[in-house]
Amino acid sequence: MILNVSDLGWDESSGLDPLLPLDQQTNSSPPDIPPLTIWGVALCVSGTLITAENAIVITTILATPSLRAPVFLLLASLGLADLLAGVALILHFLFQFCVEPSDWSELLTSGLLVTSLTASLCSLMGVALDRYLSLSHALTYGSGQSRQRAATLLLLVWLGACIIGAGPAMGWHCLKDQSSCSVARPLTRTYLSLLCGGFLVVVMVTLQLYAGICRVARRHAHAIATQRHFLPTNQPYASKRSSGRGFSRLILVLSVFVGCWMPFSLWGLLGDASSPPLYTYATLVPAAGSSLLNPILYSLRNKDIRKVLLHACCPQRCSHGTQIQHPVDV
Repeated sequence: MILNVSDLGWDESSGLDPLLPLDQQTNSSPPDIPPLTIWGVALCVSGTLITAENAIVITTILATPSLRAPVFLLLASLGLADLLAGVALILHFLFQFCVEPSDWSELLTSGLLVTSLTASLCSLMGVALDRYLSLSHALTYGSGQSRQRAATLLLLVWLGACIIGAGPAMGWHCLKDQSSCSVARPLTRTYLSLLCGGFLVVVMVTLQLYAGICRVARRHAHAIATQRHFLPTNQPYASKRSSGRGFSRLILVLSVFVGCWMPFSLWGLLGDASSPPLYTYATLVPAAGSSLLNPILYSLRNKDIRKVLLHACCPQRCSHGTQIQHPVDV
């Protein structure tokens, strides 16, 4: 899904004449591996950080029996999807700069990246749905039936993501017809348009869920103020400050979410193969960068996961009797 480095411009160190077709240029030596660039270094570093960060989150959740509420299943799914995105970036770096690039390597990395980004975006929508249900159905949240519904939802998400990601390997690519290529080779324009259109639908649904979270949170705040014999307009300063922190965190999460996914979704619909490859990198990097920010915004912000990590690092500072509360961080 990531463009070849050679698409960014002609490299003088290659020794090839840019005015002649490649098949007319004779060279006794085998094709050279593209020289390492700053794009390649950034690719390898970011992929390594994404993989390590999400591996910690997945290990923490799976190794802790008390972290089995629906929200933790969704966070584990999100971590797995982002981990696969990091692996895809590392594989792309290895195939591009360590071995001679080939068609199968492009299909493998593009399919893995499509699968991981699709599963990551759908998991983010699942997290938003879980937060909405935990507020609107607080009495039944965390029950066995809720966990079963979350597991079924994740099964459908990953099944759909694998089917979508298998498209390039199953023949839906432009390696044999360069005129049908999209802004992200080897994906065809039709394939990428459908993919980005689906991304926009998921983004809009997620925004609607967070809008519902705001409405439910306001109703709860109004009910609490009424029970304490305070008018909604005369809430204590501490309550207003807590509410302000919650909505500021919500704005931060939504800003990062939209900022990461909207540029590439729109560019995939509007661009074509003749568009400058640099624009594709500029919009794809934030989408992949979301895999680096997701553990910080969603998993590491969770109080229960932080307690488990702190206990693993400093056992003497944590009490063994601490109970898991399953908080919902707006």
